[in-house]
Amino acid sequence: MAPSRREPQGSFDLIRESLDFDVVIVGAGPAGLSAACRLRQLSAEKSLELSIAVVEKGAEVGSHIVSGAVIDPRALDELFPDWRERGAPLGPAVASDRFAWLRSETGSVDLPAWLVPRPLRNSGCYIASLGRLCRWLADQAEALGCDVLTGFAATELLLDEAGRVTGVTTGARGIGADGRAGPESDPGYELRARYVLLAEGCRGHLGQEVERRFGLRQGRDPQHYGIGFKEVWNVANEHYRPGHVDHTLGWPLDNRTEGGGFVYHAEDNRVYVGFVVALGYRNPYLDPYQEFQRFKQHPRVRTLLESGRRIGFGARAVNKGGIGSLPKLSFPGGLLIGCDAGFLNGARIKGTHTAMKSGLLAAETIAAALAEGAAGGREPAAFDAAFRGSWLCEELERARNFSAGIARLGVLGGGVLAFIEHNLLGGRSPLRLRHRLPDHATLVPRGRAEPTRYGRPDGIVSFDRLSSIHLASIEHDEDQPCHLLLGDPELPLAVNLPAYDEPAQRYCPAAVYEIVDGEGGEKRFRINAGNCIHCKACEIKDPAQNIRWVPPEGGSGPRYADL
Repeated sequence: MAPSRREPQGSFDLIRESLDFDVVIVGAGPAGLSAACRLRQLSAEKSLELSIAVVEKGAEVGSHIVSGAVIDPRALDELFPDWRERGAPLGPAVASDRFAWLRSETGSVDLPAWLVPRPLRNSGCYIASLGRLCRWLADQAEALGCDVLTGFAATELLLDEAGRVTGVTTGARGIGADGRAGPESDPGYELRARYVLLAEGCRGHLGQEVERRFGLRQGRDPQHYGIGFKEVWNVANEHYRPGHVDHTLGWPLDNRTEGGGFVYHAEDNRVYVGFVVALGYRNPYLDPYQEFQRFKQHPRVRTLLESGRRIGFGARAVNKGGIGSLPKLSFPGGLLIGCDAGFLNGARIKGTHTAMKSGLLAAETIAAALAEGAAGGREPAAFDAAFRGSWLCEELERARNFSAGIARLGVLGGGVLAFIEHNLLGGRSPLRLRHRLPDHATLVPRGRAEPTRYGRPDGIVSFDRLSSIHLASIEHDEDQPCHLLLGDPELPLAVNLPAYDEPAQRYCPAAVYEIVDGEGGEKRFRINAGNCIHCKACEIKDPAQNIRWVPPEGGSGPRYADL
């Protein structure tokens, strides 16, 4: 049973060393690193001497990054107009683009180009590894004078007497599973700053805290999420088409379950294969990981993969609520940027350029505030205004009904609405749909659901969870406190099991949660925290909202190479 609280026991010196910066950025993803680079550029232009720290919980930059990714270079053009000369690793330009409806487990129909909603067209974009791009951005940030600190998990906010955020603390190291300090433990650091940018990615730990503390979601729709899977394959020459992009909808999902697949042909015979399932699904027996394995069995995917070799796997939640689900973006002492706020454009299936643009806007806002000497307590509310006046806001406004349309009209009905709004009305529909039901509240009781039967993995294109976990190169020190906390340790068996057959057994892609038989035949709820790949699906989909993810020791978790 997982602990319901996490408190150090025994003697432990909580006096942390304090380091001071002008700006602390939590998260070395595209938003955080773009903000860091732009801040240094602006500090040079404005003759400001700014100290900037980027704090990353992954062991290396990119080790916790998962994305498709087909990247629109618009924001990168703004940040580094000479990115090609600098060697930015964007990979091949999109050379061909295809969108298909999978009618059944063997049938499919390619949609004519005129019928595909305009946001789904990828002309001018590039196929890339986002992890590799982030490592390149980190190199640029360090060359500009930023400190990029990897392996440090930001665990708590620092607040002054007025309640303004003044920094973050990094998690302690060397704490045993029993909560006691080990012989080589250290308490972490206090990183104090004039401003804090939270760029932790989807469902950020500190982002959730500032939303609650400062009421940033008041009047907004709840955020909505999907769970995305990605595999990297080396494929045979006869099937490899550099720069080709495939997107699919339909099978294996039904019309009420949003999601779809993708196949991107990157460089060096590498193909990125992925699948996204919206976490607003209704059937408690649906298993998103197994739906991905089924997708790869479709002939148009299997033919590509069966003579190839799988070399990478990852999974991560993605936020897809759109502009209606954005919280207030500023709080006393800092800003929410990137997927910590929810800037992904679901209609385009893209979030890298939007995350980067939010980082650029944040940097410009804070640089202006610091140049004016307004670092003593004034909330940088100008960020909200800067966003509203940007192309980022315009792009998200045009896509505002995409997620809500599918939720209310089904996949096909939502697709028709997207065609009308974007192809016929140019993204200027008078409609503004709301999507107020959170993803954790959508499951129907087990008695009203049809159990889904999934076949055994064939070891050729479909695989079991444990073999996929192995490819994620997960590292967790077994002797550390569990980072998956239960508000009520009895609730999984007392409520979720009889009501929903405990869906945590299925929505988790990494076999973290299990119902096992204990002594005397009683059931036990077991948490295999060492399997966790930090996807955050459990926090999102648990119908009782009883699971809380907190950062484990810095450097723990997956070590993705080129996802």
